[in-house]
Amino acid sequence: MTVTSLTTPPTAAGGEAPSVVEPGAVSRADGAVAASSGLLRIGTRGSALAVSQTTTVAEAIARATGVDVVLVIITTHGDVSRAPLAQLGGTGVFVSALREALVAGECDLAVHSLKDLPTGPCDGIALGAVPARADPRDALCARAGMTLETLPVGARVGTGSPRRAAQLLARRPDLQVSDIRGNVDTRLARISDDLDAVVLAAAGLDRIGRSDAISERFSLETAPPAPGQGALAIEVRDGDTDLPVMRRALAALNDPRARAEAIAERALLGTLEAGCAAPIGATAAITDDTLTLSATVYRLDGSEQLTATASAPWEPGMRDDEAPTEVGRRVARELLDRGAERLAPLGGTR
Repeated sequence: MTVTSLTTPPTAAGGEAPSVVEPGAVSRADGAVAASSGLLRIGTRGSALAVSQTTTVAEAIARATGVDVVLVIITTHGDVSRAPLAQLGGTGVFVSALREALVAGECDLAVHSLKDLPTGPCDGIALGAVPARADPRDALCARAGMTLETLPVGARVGTGSPRRAAQLLARRPDLQVSDIRGNVDTRLARISDDLDAVVLAAAGLDRIGRSDAISERFSLETAPPAPGQGALAIEVRDGDTDLPVMRRALAALNDPRARAEAIAERALLGTLEAGCAAPIGATAAITDDTLTLSATVYRLDGSEQLTATASAPWEPGMRDDEAPTEVGRRVARELLDRGAERLAPLGGTR
């Protein structure tokens, strides 16, 4: 096992005790790490993006609790296969190995991109926290800094998302949209090679310091993102949520607004019973103590779309997920009532 230090805990000047909790150290382990007192192990994928966002989570935990935190790298099937996500069984291929490690006691928490989480419950695991959300928008990365409007007729644009493909074709039916896989650098490398542009999540590019590759950030109104895009999900074992150190860690990470928005978007997806092959965009936002969710279902070729919106009161003190869940279900039921199933592969019920 190789352990690499990512941070060094500071010491108090002159040897005096600090007035606040002294942060623990953060490190990365490429191998199994035994459980021990004063240590929290966070399971994560090994991609540059996953490690970057998990390191941010680990540093927040180390500051809030004073315990040492180690990133435990876990390889998922989605990381080693180049097949389209729909053929692999959807975005859940990035989640299952982390959840198995969590249940088996190989880690104490797991960090996921929230949009990768299946919407159904997982026995023995709880959604412990949703940190503050990063930019949820999609980003166009194009040669010569071109925007979607200035791309030439017939330009070749890469994306692995049916939703993004449908949105691109809805705005530019002349485009040639190609299915692509691979990490961020692999996708960006194809610009000016065999593609004119690729579409990626802005949050991912921001988190790994590649914002300079973005030539345009799409608006949430014209290109609503995948439910949960830009948000992280921190999962823990059900039986560990009341441990004092875990309570402090989760409280430091959780952002109530981000959680409410994410729950609404996931309830929409769950009610529609939509997988990764369904072109669905959704945006939840809290303004003036009101939670509003808008969602759009597209025909795969971008030729038709349906949009529905619903709102409900929301206050920062709300602790349960009932209100955002109901908002998501209301939007989904309206979409189904208006015929969303004829546009996209859905299995939802009213």
